[in-house]
Amino acid sequence: MVSVPPPLPGAVGLSHLSAYPWEAADGVCGGSPHLHLVCTEAYVVTGGRGAVQTLGPDGYRDIPLAEGSVAWFTPGTVHRMVQGGELRVTVLMQNDGLPEAGDAVFTFPPAVLADPEWYASEARLPARSGPEAERAARRRRDLAVEGYLPLREALQAGDDGPFLAFQRAAARLVRDQVPRWRELWRSGALAAAERTGAQLDALEAGSADHLTGAGSYDMVPVRRGGYGMCGRRDEYEPGLRAASTWPDAPRRPHA
Repeated sequence: MVSVPPPLPGAVGLSHLSAYPWEAADGVCGGSPHLHLVCTEAYVVTGGRGAVQTLGPDGYRDIPLAEGSVAWFTPGTVHRMVQGGELRVTVLMQNDGLPEAGDAVFTFPPAVLADPEWYASEARLPARSGPEAERAARRRRDLAVEGYLPLREALQAGDDGPFLAFQRAAARLVRDQVPRWRELWRSGALAAAERTGAQLDALEAGSADHLTGAGSYDMVPVRRGGYGMCGRRDEYEPGLRAASTWPDAPRRPHA
């Protein structure tokens, strides 16, 4: 009997988001601009309309979002979800568990980014729900927009210096967390890929023994309407962080 669910395909993370309706300093309603250091993120739009604003080596983009569209962004891309009307997305996140462990840095102003304790105090929410959590999430969003707007303005003017400085500051902020991230990656996404390799080895040898562990699973959100970076968030915990305990075909050793 399997006691721990297997990971979702590719050991991805899954959540649902409803973009924040709060108006920011530039008159736009939406979430907190931020980037990820090692995770690619995808938005699968399930309803409403809006956009995702991105900053990257190719400059500034404003990508329209409507039901059925998909947008994704690789590590280092600053992204900001913008509300256009009842926008709802399903988020697929590479390396489940890493964003929750800190693989996300807000575009706070440079002075905040330079002080790890200050940054942590501004990024942290005091609670998962309730009026206090909402006030803190909105204040966090406003501070991220405050730092984001100069980055966007500089990129639009052809100056990538502030954007590159932000990427470097983000990397410095998370450096001490990398050992913990590496363990999550080894037990999650890497373990899932290694199982596929072992299964291919078994099939090539004419064995179907690994198929005796086949099963089906289901789940519901463990939390609804939490305050995420981009909006109200329905969260799942499908056991991915314990993926290394899932009894499957033996994994190939890694370096």
